[in-house]
Amino acid sequence: MKTKKKENIIIIVILVVMLLAIIGVSYAAFNFSKQGSVPNKITTGSITMTYTESDNTISLSNALPTTDETGTTRLKEGEYFDFTVSSEITGEVNINYEISAKEVGEGTIDGSNIKLYLTRLKDDGTEEQLMSPETYNEESTSNAFTGRPAGEMSLYTSSMNSSESNNYRLRMYVTEEYNPQGDGGGLTFKVQVNVYGKDRASEPVSDVVLENLGNNGDTFDDGTDTFITGTDPNNYIWYSGKLWRAVSVNNDAKTTKLVTQWNISAISYNPENQTAFEGSYMEDWLNDTTVDGFLGNLREPEKFIVTDAKWNATMDDRELGSITRPSDDGTIVEDAVGLLNVYEYQSSNNAGTDGYLNNGLWWWTLTPYSTSLVWIVSSGGSANYYNPAAVYVVRPSLNLKSNVRIVNGDGTIDNPYRLNGDNDTNLSGTLLSSRYSGEYIRFGNNENNLYRIVSHENGSGTKIVSEKPLKSSGTFITSAFGSNTTFSSENTIGAFLNGEYLTNYVDSTYRDMIEDSVIWYLGTVGSGTSYKLAKYTDTSGTTTTSNVEESKVGLLRFGELMSGQFDNRSNNTTYWTLTPYSSSSVWNVDRYGSASDYYPSSANGVRPSMNLKSNVQIINGDGTKNNPFTLELVS
Repeated sequence: MKTKKKENIIIIVILVVMLLAIIGVSYAAFNFSKQGSVPNKITTGSITMTYTESDNTISLSNALPTTDETGTTRLKEGEYFDFTVSSEITGEVNINYEISAKEVGEGTIDGSNIKLYLTRLKDDGTEEQLMSPETYNEESTSNAFTGRPAGEMSLYTSSMNSSESNNYRLRMYVTEEYNPQGDGGGLTFKVQVNVYGKDRASEPVSDVVLENLGNNGDTFDDGTDTFITGTDPNNYIWYSGKLWRAVSVNNDAKTTKLVTQWNISAISYNPENQTAFEGSYMEDWLNDTTVDGFLGNLREPEKFIVTDAKWNATMDDRELGSITRPSDDGTIVEDAVGLLNVYEYQSSNNAGTDGYLNNGLWWWTLTPYSTSLVWIVSSGGSANYYNPAAVYVVRPSLNLKSNVRIVNGDGTIDNPYRLNGDNDTNLSGTLLSSRYSGEYIRFGNNENNLYRIVSHENGSGTKIVSEKPLKSSGTFITSAFGSNTTFSSENTIGAFLNGEYLTNYVDSTYRDMIEDSVIWYLGTVGSGTSYKLAKYTDTSGTTTTSNVEESKVGLLRFGELMSGQFDNRSNNTTYWTLTPYSSSSVWNVDRYGSASDYYPSSANGVRPSMNLKSNVQIINGDGTKNNPFTLELVS
């Protein structure tokens, strides 16, 4: 059942009637021109948005095919187009706006041969990339959150929530792959630059996620919760450094249940024949408020999430498709963080295996199948049941409070909803040590330059890990662990990380940011034992293990944040942790998200981890995958 709310929002469609920019490309000339010379302005109530250009015309001669390196850096007069989007807002009002381009006229060169590149002009005159060079392509769907219609190329989406002005620079050029031989010359291509916006106060998450599903999404109301259903609805949310999916809205409380899109770690659920969630290793890991646990690394949980949420962990041995809602009189556990139960998984796609919750990996649910088995979701989307001592990955779930509001985004994977209070901008000069587990950073060289924050385990610094195992020319590299199961800077993988990796995978700029000597915990975690044993002497978590190694670069340990696969298996490979399973094997996480032990002589992937110094600060970016932080070391 799809919920619709009467939209009492003023829609500001800045149709560039605001024909602001007609951008032309030809071999004889590359022309920017506009209709009229007066900046366009639309004012509605207390809101004014303007979209202007600095010059009336821009010309570029000899616009032949060019490389991205050249096309994105041109700075001569006539080689770029500058414009401004501004607003004047009074009160608690938010404008979500989108810059787009639309082909106009009858161009004689196909848009597949044209690239556009947009940057923001910063106060110091430098440029911040907002979109990588992209071939002209028109969106097949509209954006209800900004008002952009279908049939235009989306360049950038953002929001303004105070009197604000942003300066942008657009470049357009012929791709280097285009062969001009035999085309006769004089070919043209024109786009109209538009900006669309909606004037709206930020709205509760529960309202927005149900109203703006888009793509392949609908809802199912079971009388208690309204579930988002479908194969890929627009229900992505970015919160606390992680990408989530909105699963359901409680009809009475108006809280919104989320689950992470990708897996965060890999641990045993519990020892054999112990399937209760309450008191389990799983509950402990999810609600651990220290630096080692999931809850302890969330941003301001008391502000965003229901900390006394009720999780229904009632046992159910029926097959997927015949499971009914578990009774409120069943097994209820009160926690801030939990997992989805098997009924919630079933409700996301009418028991189908191709719904949006199937992320291609193996992950635990909350539901016991029996006193000896627990339900999991397989990589194919089916529901199976396994020994709780097995190691599969974790997709944490939580409930957003009813007063949490969305201030930006359209719910798509590339532009997820952003929450009020977790939509930081202008972070230049902020210490990295103040940021959150899961956020992305640029670090390292070439194809291995994307990392994620793990935690602030050493207090003043920031532990990071490569987003994926290392590659060479597009292929995952592999390494033996060593001659035994003890990680050190002298064994095979340790020597590689502290030698070749530091020489060939990071340059001096990045090397200088890394702490020279860090303690790596080497506790042994056996079958069906707690993740805490990788770092501590026992499950109380009070005394750290004496089995340690000091080195500059290491690996993540078993059960640590970010040590489970968090991207589809096609983008990953099996990789080492530094935690021994026994005296003869070491834990690995495979590309499906499960974990198992391998002999140290085996060859597996490598995900370097290190601690960055306390004086590393952010100079650009917002920590998302599309706009990771860039860093510098300050004195």
